Order: sequence, then C-alpha cells, then structure tokens
Amino acid sequence: MIIYQVYPRSFQDSNNDGIGDLAGIEQKLDYIKSLDVDAIWISPFFKSPMVDFGYDVSDYRDVDPIFGNMDDFKSLLAAAKKRGIGIIVDMVISHTSEEHPWFKDSRLGKNGKSNWYLWVSPQPDGSPPNNWVSVFGGPAWRWDAERRQYYFHSFFASQPDLNMHNPDVQNQVLADMRYWLDLGVAGFRFDACNHVFQDLQLRNNPPRADVSAALHPYGFQVHVYDQAQPEMLPFLERIRTLLDEYDAFSLAEVGGHDAIKLMGQYTEPGRLHSAYSFSLMQPDSSAQRVRDVITELETNIPFPNAPCYALSNHDKPRVATRWQNGRDRAETAKEMLALLFAMRGDICMYQGEELGLPQADVPFERIQDPFGKSFWPKFKGRDGCRTPMPWTGGSHGGFSVAEPWLPVTDEHRALNVAAQEADPHSVLNFYRQMIAVRRANPALHRTARIALIDAPHAVLAFERHCDAQRLLCLFNMDVIQHFIPCQYENLLFGQHVTLNEGSVTLGVSGFCLVTI
Repeated sequence: MIIYQVYPRSFQDSNNDGIGDLAGIEQKLDYIKSLDVDAIWISPFFKSPMVDFGYDVSDYRDVDPIFGNMDDFKSLLAAAKKRGIGIIVDMVISHTSEEHPWFKDSRLGKNGKSNWYLWVSPQPDGSPPNNWVSVFGGPAWRWDAERRQYYFHSFFASQPDLNMHNPDVQNQVLADMRYWLDLGVAGFRFDACNHVFQDLQLRNNPPRADVSAALHPYGFQVHVYDQAQPEMLPFLERIRTLLDEYDAFSLAEVGGHDAIKLMGQYTEPGRLHSAYSFSLMQPDSSAQRVRDVITELETNIPFPNAPCYALSNHDKPRVATRWQNGRDRAETAKEMLALLFAMRGDICMYQGEELGLPQADVPFERIQDPFGKSFWPKFKGRDGCRTPMPWTGGSHGGFSVAEPWLPVTDEHRALNVAAQEADPHSVLNFYRQMIAVRRANPALHRTARIALIDAPHAVLAFERHCDAQRLLCLFNMDVIQHFIPCQYENLLFGQHVTLNEGSVTLGVSGFCLVTI
C-alpha cells in the first residue's frame, strides 16, 4: 500500500477563504492519480473547534464547515474511486474535544455517559491523582468545577481522553467507524494509538534517567502507565473484525518510549494491517540509525507481516531539511525518496515530499500552532511542515486567491508543481521514476524480503529479494563520497554513482539499486 497524506487545510482552497477544503482535494485528484498512489489519508476534517486543527473532534459523523459538507465528502469519495484511489479517514479515538456532546453529558452525569471519560477525584489536599503530564506541556489533569473532579487529557486541556475501558465507549467508537465504512471509505489511519488506554490504578510514571533533550516535563518521565496499556490489544481485534467485514485497511500511528515493539504487537495477525512510528522522523540521519530502525522493525514485525515507513508527516520537520546536513537540498530529497521506496512494507508519503519541499520558516507573528506559541523559540511548533502546497509560482502559490491561513514562502513557490512538471530533472519527476521502479521490480514490493549488508559506516546497505529477483540497495548518508566493494550485475536506478569492477563509488547524496 502506498499512501499519500493530505493535510486538508493546506492542500487546495476551492472557495478562496484561505483554508483548504474537501472540494479542493477533489480538484487535484488527477495530480494525485499521477503520483500512482493507492490511497489518500486525509487528516481530520470532522466538525471541530480547531484548537488542535481537527484533532479535537466534536462530531465524528459530520464535516466541519471550513472543509465543506457531507455532500463534498461523498463527491470526493466517488471521484477518487473512479480513479482507483481509496480514501483513508483519520480516526482520533483516544480523545475528543471538550465541545463534543459526549463530554458535555459526561461532566453533568447525563445520558449514561458519566464514565465515558477518565474522571478522578482529587487527593485529600486537592492535588491531581498522580504525576502524569501532557504531551503539550503542563499537568495532564484539569479540574472541572461542575463535577468537582479532574479529567485526564494526553494533549491540550480542551481534548479530554475517552475512557476506552468502558465497553459502551468502545461500542460507540466502532459504530462511528462503521458509519464511514458504510459510506465506502477504504479504511482508517488511527491517531496516537499508544494513547488510547491508561492504567486504571493511576500509578505514577517513573522518572527518565537522561532528560537533557526534554523540551518540557513530558520528557522527564518514562510513560509506562499513561499509555500503551495491554487492554489495547483485544480492542484492536474488535476493530479488525469490523474492518474485515468491509475488506478495509488500517494504519496505526504509534509513538511512546517503545514504539517499534508496540507496532509489532498492534500488527500481529488479527489486529491492524500496518503501523508507522516517528523513529525515522528524528534529526539523526546516520546510516547506523536507519540500520537500527530496520533491524528493530524486522525483529518486531517479521516477514510476511510488514511495517509502514514514513520520513515526514504533519507533525515533524520535513525530511528534505531535517536530513539535509549541508548537502544540496534537491539531491538529498531525491535520495530520501529512493530510500523510502526501497523499504519493505507499506509507504506513507506526506504532501509536498514529492516536491522536495524544505521546512518552511514561519515568523512568530504568523504562527498558528498553540504548541509552537508556548515554546517559541526553542520549539517553533508544527506550522513549518503545514504550510500550503505550492501549485504555481503565482500569488500564494496557486493555493488560494485569499491570504492563506499560513504563508507560502518564496522558496516553496519556486518549487511549485507546475514548474517541476516541466522540468525533467525535478524532484517530482524523479519521484515518478522511483515509484515506477518500485512498481516494476518484484524485489521492491511490499512483501519482498530485506536483509542488511555490511558496508562502510556511513553507507546504508541492504538487499531486497524475492524468488524472481535480488537487488542490492546502497545509500550514502554522509557528506563525503564513499567507495563500497561489492559484486553486481546491472544498475537499475541511481544518482551520483560510479560503477567500477567489483566496487561502487557513491558521491554526496548518492545511491544505487543494482541487480545481483
């Protein structure tokens, strides 16, 4: 499965209000079709007060007006199906908005929903029940004067966590999934899967030994009890039973202190189809780091099960900047696309990654993300990867006639889709070549095996193989050229590569896929 992530606020604005929408996505379906992907994962478009830009849901069965309406979604769904593209809906099942009717009923103890959220009485001195802290900073408990209790929130205080231990909550969540499946969606991406269940004993999290990299108190704890609880596993089996009724696909986002182990548990037979983590969305771009991630994934998700590989998304700095390390941006972006599509498993690519877009520098006065506002300038938030898609070199990159909700930088406008379509050497046209190579070669398919190969320390080397074909894949992750002794037959695809008798030389941002 090759999945293209669309962040709807920033893809295409059809009604010129400065915010992207569902009709805008439909307008660009032919472009997405040209990328030869299997499905589009659309970040949340549910009704929401937009404190966390749609990840705070107030109605799981309605479209927020800024994105259009249900007729717009149905039109998009039908148009995508005509093009052979599935629509994957982003389900946020760990929490809702405080504006959701469920939470309003719960805080008042009405309509049988008193226990639908994680409510806890204070300690005798009035303090919260334990030391849990929020991902976005500060305590994870908020006092509610109406109930005279605390409620738990993994993220913003306006995003109370559901009590998924309650069977009624599970049943309702499954019913809301069925609603979208009945409409014909291809499946779901499940947000923050490790945050769905908490320890009902409310035990304190232990301290982390090394807190030197911690942005705020969340990084001072090992998150043993406020996430990744074993009750998640049987619930995933319930989800899979539902999905199998519709032959639908599932993808989990998994974070936490032992994310790859959780990915393995969540994708065991009878659970979800695939999962990705943030393991390759970190600053470390070394060959050893990528080797370690592949090794851990292969250990925890053994063949024939497969992980999902992702290098960028709407929460992390774009890989073209994050892993550039002083190299040419476009050449680095091409190498990273080649690496992504050489991996074993499903692939998730974020909008603009096919253009080699760098991380945008959004000035403080234009920052929208509350997370960035709170920790500026140490952390500038997530807006830099969420700026609008540049379709043309014109005003606002052709995204909108109106001023966009986030600015389109001059650097992004220069990398617009129209210009790259016309340039045979662009990152976009390289992407199309690379995805064609993956499609055409059985050794690069989802279930073909992968085996790491010894190589100079700064070179990532692995073999992809199946009964019909064997390929050696070499990637220079360094800022200098490297010489790699190896035996090969023919060059399948590459960049900055020199083939010698019994060896390969890779220049900066160089890679090659050779038959063996």
